[in-house]
Amino acid sequence: MSKTPVIIVHGGAWAIPDSLAEGSVQGVRLASTVGYKVLGAGGSAVDAVEEAVRSMEDNPVFDAGVGSVLNADGEVEMDAVIMDGRDLKSGAVGCVQNIKNPISLARAVMEKTDHTLIVGKGANKFAEEVNAVTLPTNQLVTETARREWEELMKFRTTVTKLFSPRDTVQKESVPVAPGHDTVGAVALDTQGNIAFGTSTGGITAKRPGRIGDSPIIGAGGYADNNIGGVSTTGHGESIAKVCLAKHITHLMEGGMTPQTASETALTFMAKRVQGSGGVVVLNDNGNIGRHFTTERMAWAWVKDNVLHHGLNPGEDFSENVK
Repeated sequence: MSKTPVIIVHGGAWAIPDSLAEGSVQGVRLASTVGYKVLGAGGSAVDAVEEAVRSMEDNPVFDAGVGSVLNADGEVEMDAVIMDGRDLKSGAVGCVQNIKNPISLARAVMEKTDHTLIVGKGANKFAEEVNAVTLPTNQLVTETARREWEELMKFRTTVTKLFSPRDTVQKESVPVAPGHDTVGAVALDTQGNIAFGTSTGGITAKRPGRIGDSPIIGAGGYADNNIGGVSTTGHGESIAKVCLAKHITHLMEGGMTPQTASETALTFMAKRVQGSGGVVVLNDNGNIGRHFTTERMAWAWVKDNVLHHGLNPGEDFSENVK
């Protein structure tokens, strides 16, 4: 029996400043409609999430693809993942550099290799093999991201000078930027297939080689036709510790609605590891869940040609899809 298609996306859960608020909302509205049009034309859930995430990777408002932040060495290292709920096949890349759309490279890993995750130089070598579109670092990084990196690196240098070379604990405890601009999407197609995709440029001034939750199956997301799909965003280390996405699908498998499962899992993460974040969720019947424990999260979803979107707690604006 044919299913009613639905897609839900997020543009990151963090303290989104007013200067980025409108752009973030417009970005998720566009991404959700792009993905929904794919579903409406008979495209698969995998097709829809890839196109929705690509839309956000191409938008410099978000920390994914174009707009990615710089690591401590002043380089861009991006992570992305995609998963097909039909057979649990997945593909991911980590610490990949100079790739315009990491989500598409992740899909190539899923469809053209026997692996689930390829990182670093290996990921870039694979990108050459599949002719992935590349961009120089200066075209991936916005002026805002560069200024943020410069300020944070100044702060780190100043604090480090206060300690002796043996004070490694204090050095490592220097705070990083609070932004968590990971983008993601979950979709259900007319055939009843569910997929998710997540993509990120990581955290400003992160250690080179750092990978958070985003490309890790069960943490950055999960999709299973028999249960539902999840894409997560927020503090990557916390999300990875509690396997947030798999936790939510497990709760739904036990009978919870997507909304209750989302709230329950994020509350657990806050109590267990003192981490904050956000999620967008679908179950196998196309019911949605969305929740965040940060100040804001840009989100949008489309079903029956009606687009819903919001940014602040309690918001839910709706309009017809044009």
